[in-house]
Amino acid sequence: MISSSVGVLTVLVGVVAFFFFLERQFRWRFFQFLPPLIWIYTLPVVLGNTGVIPQTGAVFDGLKDHALPVFITLMLLDVDFAAIVRVIGRGILVMLMGTLGVVVGAPVAYYLFREQLGPEGWRGFGALAGSWIGGTGNMAAVAGGIETPAAEMGLAVLADNLVYVVWLPLLLASRAWAERFRRFSGADPDRVARMEAAVGRMERKSKEVEMHHVVYLVLVGLLVAGASAVLAPLLPEAPPVLSTATWKILLVTTFGILLSLTPARRIPGSHAVAMAIVYVFVASMGAKADLAGLARAPWFIAGAYVWIAIHGAFCLLGARIFRVDVHTAAIASAANIGGAASAPIVAAYHRETLIPIAVLMALVGYALGNYLALLTAQLCYLVGG
Repeated sequence: MISSSVGVLTVLVGVVAFFFFLERQFRWRFFQFLPPLIWIYTLPVVLGNTGVIPQTGAVFDGLKDHALPVFITLMLLDVDFAAIVRVIGRGILVMLMGTLGVVVGAPVAYYLFREQLGPEGWRGFGALAGSWIGGTGNMAAVAGGIETPAAEMGLAVLADNLVYVVWLPLLLASRAWAERFRRFSGADPDRVARMEAAVGRMERKSKEVEMHHVVYLVLVGLLVAGASAVLAPLLPEAPPVLSTATWKILLVTTFGILLSLTPARRIPGSHAVAMAIVYVFVASMGAKADLAGLARAPWFIAGAYVWIAIHGAFCLLGARIFRVDVHTAAIASAANIGGAASAPIVAAYHRETLIPIAVLMALVGYALGNYLALLTAQLCYLVGG
């Protein structure tokens, strides 16, 4: 029904705008359990499979070639490594233990269900690892890098949300176990107070976004995209994971992290612009999906629950080794599994003053997500034979 590039792009952007309008305007409770992301992906699946919009075309190619590297770059501009180490301290080590749990848990879960998931299932696990180490942006970036089929991407989005529906209440409920958890981990009773004091000394990034800020951000993103497109074909390939497309994602990620160490990090608006592009990109991936993979959904989701259990065990182990409180451990897990959208929710429920710490942890996930999710995909590919 709609075949022009302008029409297709309008539909994709309109879907994103519609669901965020509903969330902001009406604040329906079911968005806490089924967030806009799953609807932003699902509705284009319906539109693409019913012929309302095409499933291929210049819009989809343009988003992958140009929008993908831009949003990765802008997403990483917010990372402040010095502040992260200074404010979070040992808590960052707990988050890294949780990240290790994601990397280890994926091949274990995939090995258990490899027969049911099929030969391309490792690509779906790689995309989900991007979300569970970093966030939605990392999921989209890794899926683009390893060329995750649309059906596998659909399973990853579904599992991501169905697992988090269970995991988020557990992280919130853990607040009630604070004293027992402190005895288990041996955490210093004054540790949270010290973190709160460090938060108060943090340098805040300006939220005043002007036109020239957006121009600077777009220019930076396009320069990184161009440089990565030139350099990626020059690097050696090791299919199926390490391809030219993968090198492009790794180069963009590296350039983005390096730029975060420069004054470019202080340009306001980078996160908002990046996430707007991310959601349009996710909508485009939904439009390309077919429904053939739904029969494997129960096995994919079962594997994801095994996987999240391993992540949780690593978080508990990290809390015990590094002697941190339940608030930090819960935020660390949320920063991995839920990213920047959910970690502040967990922080606000535990202790509102720790919200900046949740954001900082999520930014670490952004920085590591592409590298480690690609490694996770490689491990899943290897155990799948």
